[in-house]
Amino acid sequence: MNILLWRVEYSPSDGGISVPVDLVWRKILTAPDISTLDVYQDRQRTGFCEFSTGVEQAMSQLDENSPPPEGIAVRAGYQIRFDGDVALDSFTNRLRFDGQLKFFPNRAWRELELKMTAPAAEIEIHSIATNQTATLIITSDGSTVSRTFTFAQLQNPNIVLNAFSDSPGDFDWPELPQTPAALLQSLHWEARRERLTIGGEPVSVYRLETQWLQNKIVIYVSTLGDILRIELPGGITAAPDGWNPS
Repeated sequence: MNILLWRVEYSPSDGGISVPVDLVWRKILTAPDISTLDVYQDRQRTGFCEFSTGVEQAMSQLDENSPPPEGIAVRAGYQIRFDGDVALDSFTNRLRFDGQLKFFPNRAWRELELKMTAPAAEIEIHSIATNQTATLIITSDGSTVSRTFTFAQLQNPNIVLNAFSDSPGDFDWPELPQTPAALLQSLHWEARRERLTIGGEPVSVYRLETQWLQNKIVIYVSTLGDILRIELPGGITAAPDGWNPS
């Protein structure tokens, strides 16, 4: 493996080589720094997002002049905190989100907490993997509605939408096709180590890629685990401040 990584670092080839996805995932979950990205829609800036890990939070409490203690990742636990703010359809109509995703020691997801706040409503999602359930809470016009769904029920989005058809806010839910169970299972990720040009200089990075409903999702990660760039369907990208999103 060391020989292969050396080849990527110093070889003139731009194709990169395949690397284990778990290696990149472990890097992300133990990143020592916050990843701060601007969000773009069709190259127009619409907001920002930040990602931090349990390791970053633990290291922020340490003396910066002292080396981090051994085993800090194990003690801090595998978790990712994220938050951000994006425009929906105008400058004043914005969506604020923040959440936390926790993982077992084997890095399988364990618990999700997510809150999304828009001018008309606030939505919270709480899910625990071992319970195989997700609770959705919608607050609008001073009223709150809470529903809990099994993962099996979540395979059909219409069950969720119909459960909130009489919720406050007079939501006009569309009719959606049933989601195949396969789409709700773990996505098949592929990872490569290659070069990405940043500030006019080629930098060695990891590239994660998957397909969702025939749309490509790409994430670029530094060798330390920092998230450098995200490419999503619909012309949505996220990149560091000042980095041209083209």
